[in-house]
Amino acid sequence: MRIHRRQASTVWRRIGFGGEADAFLGWVLDAFERSRRPLIMYTLDGGRVPDEIEDAGLEGYRGSSPVRWGNGAADQRQHDVYGEILDCADQWLRRGDEIQPAMWASLAGLADTAAHAWRRPDQGLWEIRGEGRPFTYSVGLCQVALDRAARIAERYGLPGNVGQWRREADRLRELILEQSWDEDARTLSVYMDGGGVLDASLLNLPLRRVVPVDHPRMVTTTRAVAERLSAGGGLLYRYLHEEHPDGLPGDEGAFVLCSFWMVDNLVGQGRLDEAEELYDSLCSRASPLGLLSEQIDPTTGVFMGNAPQAFSHIGTIASGVNLERARSAAR
Repeated sequence: MRIHRRQASTVWRRIGFGGEADAFLGWVLDAFERSRRPLIMYTLDGGRVPDEIEDAGLEGYRGSSPVRWGNGAADQRQHDVYGEILDCADQWLRRGDEIQPAMWASLAGLADTAAHAWRRPDQGLWEIRGEGRPFTYSVGLCQVALDRAARIAERYGLPGNVGQWRREADRLRELILEQSWDEDARTLSVYMDGGGVLDASLLNLPLRRVVPVDHPRMVTTTRAVAERLSAGGGLLYRYLHEEHPDGLPGDEGAFVLCSFWMVDNLVGQGRLDEAEELYDSLCSRASPLGLLSEQIDPTTGVFMGNAPQAFSHIGTIASGVNLERARSAAR
């Protein structure tokens, strides 16, 4: 289970499943406490994910071999995990739950780590198998870690380097807007050293409250992603392999969740008609059972990747709720 998909808990709570949301947040914090260090994924019982092996006896869906067991990315360095865990803790405490001193000491330690870790390259949200880079999204989630730690400490009077966390969170927001910005391409970049290379994870920055959704540089980034990562018909690639090599062979389809992130950005920028049109087109791609896959072949519409895929359905619900709230507020 990838813990960085904490958006699931937010979605469950929005549609009335508070118990399920709290159970998931509790699971995340328990798994982190048992592992003593943040892992990017866990087994369902909170243990370590097995090493990756290829199974030559299986051909895979539509011949999509190799079939793999385990996950070779389980021990990767991904700095977004600090923000994911502290964001979970922030949600947990907002529900009125209590946090024990030992757990808070661990969480405060994560914030202290995030204050320095963002400077080091990592493998990023998409688990690239090649050499690490300074990913903008990873720095953004370190900003989330620092921001949420400061908020928690300020709200409940907990000990910690609160002033340092707040100052560093504010600084990282400005660094992202300045250092990852490419003036020629008029967009934020996937890497903190700029260059104008795009990645749909940039659409997630305003959703995590790292940068405002209506900031001029975010608005132009949204436009650039829509144009340059378009797979047609409202679908988006998460990145272009020739610009952003991931160390894995073969091509891939459009990544469904990225298009729902686009819906959320359009909603936040007040472009409700465009958002609703895109949302309806995505929902129309569901199977007769109402299910969506991880990816879609943009030329044939055939499902690719994991199917059904929880991330895609999380996007369906989250974007639908955001769109309806915006429509209600505009009436």
